Amino acid sequence: MINYNGTILSSDANLSNSNRAFLYGDGVFETLKIVNGKVLFFEDHYFRLMAAMRIVRMQIPNNFTLEYIEEQILNTVTANNCSNSARVRFTVFRNDGGFYLPNTRTVSFLIQVSSIENASYVFSDAAYEVDLYKDFFVSKQLLSTIKTTNKMLHITGSIFAQENELQNCLLVNNEKNVVEALNGNIFMLIGSKLVTPSIDEGCQNGIMRKQVLRLTQKMESLEVVEAVISPFDLQKADELFITNIIVGIQSITKYRKKEFKTDLAKELISQINTLI
Repeated sequence: MINYNGTILSSDANLSNSNRAFLYGDGVFETLKIVNGKVLFFEDHYFRLMAAMRIVRMQIPNNFTLEYIEEQILNTVTANNCSNSARVRFTVFRNDGGFYLPNTRTVSFLIQVSSIENASYVFSDAAYEVDLYKDFFVSKQLLSTIKTTNKMLHITGSIFAQENELQNCLLVNNEKNVVEALNGNIFMLIGSKLVTPSIDEGCQNGIMRKQVLRLTQKMESLEVVEAVISPFDLQKADELFITNIIVGIQSITKYRKKEFKTDLAKELISQINTLI
């Protein structure tokens, strides 16, 4: 079952072939996680969605309150019988009409839900190898920090990873600095310094990134900084990990010939599970 503008419909319901998210990538979205009938870190998701809609000049409906959107999400989760643990995609797209210049700035929304096996975040110690993806670059601009329905860079990067038997790839910006992974933010531990790229570098303003920063900034043993990461820095790292709202924290075990520890990632997953 899906939710289209507040109405629960069969999941095989069709959208218009004039849908602007399909034709032009004229949409933004949030990926959220449900645990025991609650949306994790929902306020952070809500304010990021509102910011994204403003950035791309969508008209925000008057009923798009925090309470309304949460209610619509939970109604859809209930309709799909997966309130214990679920993945939700909340997509907002401009309504039909126009070419590059839309006829309207009004929007519609679509909510899709799928169940997840584990409610808690689970640490994985399986081999997880990455490399740089350099065919295309992330632009250092505000659009790069929000989640739009144009993800061609991430799609081609995922195909590259599959072709090269990698579990993921790291993306670089137009200044050749490491920005993020294909599916989340990147953190690098060197000694007692934990580094993640700043939003100004073009990385996604990730929700799990924000939680990890909140937790680690309270750890007296760590110096936490938002700074540039060059590809050369990766070879010096003691630990690398990726964050996103669905997986939580994914340790990187190998980058080229360098192998990494996983201790901090394991500790952080435990702390995040305590939060939820």
